[in-house]
Amino acid sequence: MLRRPGRIAAVVPSSRALARMMTRDLGAKTGPVVELGGGTGKITEAILARGVPPALLAVYETNPVFADLLRRGFPEVRVLEADARTVAEAPLRDLGAVISGLPLVSIPTPIQREIVAGAFACLRPGGIFVQFTYGWRPPVDRPVRKSLGLGWTISPWVLGNIPPARVYTFRRAQ
Repeated sequence: MLRRPGRIAAVVPSSRALARMMTRDLGAKTGPVVELGGGTGKITEAILARGVPPALLAVYETNPVFADLLRRGFPEVRVLEADARTVAEAPLRDLGAVISGLPLVSIPTPIQREIVAGAFACLRPGGIFVQFTYGWRPPVDRPVRKSLGLGWTISPWVLGNIPPARVYTFRRAQ
């Protein structure tokens, strides 16, 4: 993080408690899932623990060290060393969920729009986009939420994470 401050946003990896909260709506019937920003694999592990088959999970990770760690730890999962802005070209379609570990609040609005719109282009009707944040406001900027017609729910604070975080689950408004 100190050598490449723009590449790694978290001081410590996400906790298991946060990973469980991020994946609480997933199950064996969720269908294909894409994870954005796989990092050290805590959330990847939680996705698989919820019953999502490895063949139905694709993980995006731009950091080559983390991508290699993910490939070794989860050999049956597709690990893509690709920018999240290419999520609209994901190898899986008709997604039930996109789980994001990206630092969206620090990403400029036009790039946020590209990522979130790309995710929703792959999601089936009723599919969810899950994102955590350490702050008090939604992690997806208002113009992006408005242009995509997104509503959301918010989890309680996950106090077992450093720092404490909340999980937002975004859906297209009906």
